Amino acid sequence: MRSAYDDVYARSIADPKAFWADVASGVDWYKPWDTVLDDRRPPFYRWFVGGQINTCFNAVDRHVDRGRGEQTALIYDSPVTGTTHSFTYRELRDQIARFAGVLRAVGVAKGDRVLIFMPNVPEAVISMLACARLGAVHSVVFGGFAAKELAVRIDDATPKVIVWASCGIEPGRVIPYKPLLDGALELASHQPECCVVLQRPAGEATPEPRRDRDWQTLMRDAQPVNECVAVAATDPLYILYTSGTTGRPKGVVRDNGGHAVALTWSMRSIYGVEPGDVYWAASDVGWVVGHSYIVYAPLFHGCTTVLYEGKPIGTPDAGAFWRVISQHRVKVLFTAPTAFRAIKRADPRGEFIVTYDLSSFKALFLAGERADPDTIHWAEQRLGVPVLDHWWQTETGWAICANPLGLGGLPVKYGSATKPMPGYVVKVLDSDGREVNRGDIGNVVVKLPLPPSCLPTLWNNDEGYKQAYLSDFPGWYKTADAGFEDEEGYFWIMTRTDDIINVAGHRLSTGAMEEVLASHPDVAECAVVGVQDTLKGQVPFGLLVLKAGVTRETSDVIAEVVALVRERVGPVAAFKQAAVVDRLPKTRSGKVLRGTIRSIADAQPYSVPATIDDPVILDEIRDALARCGYGPRT
Repeated sequence: MRSAYDDVYARSIADPKAFWADVASGVDWYKPWDTVLDDRRPPFYRWFVGGQINTCFNAVDRHVDRGRGEQTALIYDSPVTGTTHSFTYRELRDQIARFAGVLRAVGVAKGDRVLIFMPNVPEAVISMLACARLGAVHSVVFGGFAAKELAVRIDDATPKVIVWASCGIEPGRVIPYKPLLDGALELASHQPECCVVLQRPAGEATPEPRRDRDWQTLMRDAQPVNECVAVAATDPLYILYTSGTTGRPKGVVRDNGGHAVALTWSMRSIYGVEPGDVYWAASDVGWVVGHSYIVYAPLFHGCTTVLYEGKPIGTPDAGAFWRVISQHRVKVLFTAPTAFRAIKRADPRGEFIVTYDLSSFKALFLAGERADPDTIHWAEQRLGVPVLDHWWQTETGWAICANPLGLGGLPVKYGSATKPMPGYVVKVLDSDGREVNRGDIGNVVVKLPLPPSCLPTLWNNDEGYKQAYLSDFPGWYKTADAGFEDEEGYFWIMTRTDDIINVAGHRLSTGAMEEVLASHPDVAECAVVGVQDTLKGQVPFGLLVLKAGVTRETSDVIAEVVALVRERVGPVAAFKQAAVVDRLPKTRSGKVLRGTIRSIADAQPYSVPATIDDPVILDEIRDALARCGYGPRT
């Protein structure tokens, strides 16, 4: 039986120009496009050529103009400061217009870049949308990034102005940002014309008189920019640098037109929300999830969006998410699987859940890392709502594969990201570019041209774009993810291609083994990496984080997970070793740093990733590996 999804997807592939032209009617244009898809200069495809638009108008002003000005647009919830504050669409528009006046007064105009170095505070959202109002290009750098990483982004984006906050706040500590910014500007060749500093009471900074200007003072004196600046649909809205890069950073470019079209469509069709609903993406504005689903998509669609400055646990406890959902009547939550694994570890029986009224809550979406079936089962059983994995990347800006709740949904297969979204033709290829048999693991790729909102290129680096994404499989975008397609057309994204290991000539997915480890009743989180072996080339090694309250001998748990892998994956996996650790090294967005773990185990040189949540964890991992005979020999 054909589903609504089948019909929508088929139309998007059979006649993409007609499909996306129809979808684009949900967006306000100053001037309609001349060409839906310009494919005259492959691989540089452009959507809605000739059209003129403004992203800020679509996110805020149009809702005020159409009578929704008193609806809540943004809820700021900060357990680390004990603050909750809401903005109506009218109030948010007025704040954005005033800060756009600040930026204009210090010389920012259409096409200029503005770098934003802030945590999850309303002023970060206001800054992003103020840039969009002027037609300027923002580049948000995650608050707390190291000086060296911040410097290379400054040199690549060459911002006219940097907007920064005096500090970030983590549970139990305040992170001053001024030493990081000072260090970055000492390293950077490019220097901004000025900086605007938001002083936070938890940690004010001493401004540099020749450089820094005070946010509050400038806002008090600013002349609001009441009209939005029309820009070309193909003009850049923002630059977002991918994490973990070496050498020249990869600045993913997002355009204005295609971005607004695809993200507006996604809110109803994928997430099943309507204008006025409360939508929460528990992420950071410095990551792509924060850009797409804290700031832009919910506001495009007329929803109320939640900006959360806190953690899933520890602010103050493992009930933090349920408190936010209950207090603000959240309908849909989108977060990373690692957040739920942390909650599951701290509260394995879900005792905090039952203390809150979650009657408003209708669906949970997970992305960022593969959602293992055990985590999905745990969340489903305790929340009683659909728990849906989906898969996308910084480069795409929205889901490649998903279970589209707004189109009626599809049967859930635990561990699968479900099926491709409109415009995405997804295949699995071997290293020679040949399509593999269904069920066989390989390189997951997407046919060109990519649909609207996907990167058209890298910032000032067309050759880098081709080399990084298009050279290995001509005509296809390389996702650098590995997985397989099953007989029903569902896609299973198992791991990064770097995490496929070769054990005595057998290509095995570490993700499949992690799925088995995570099913053990005592395991809260896990990671599997391939370590060097003189006989087999590589063998898998597991790291286990146990659930709170587990008091068994760790050797017994390790023996049991080894037996599980042997039973479910087979002896070919050669999985024989694991270690129990207190925590896993992760990026601030929740991705486990498997490559760094592998480098430590193989005694290879590595640098501490700029995105790491806590560098001390690497010392703990090094000690655990050493006890098992891996890592540098002393």
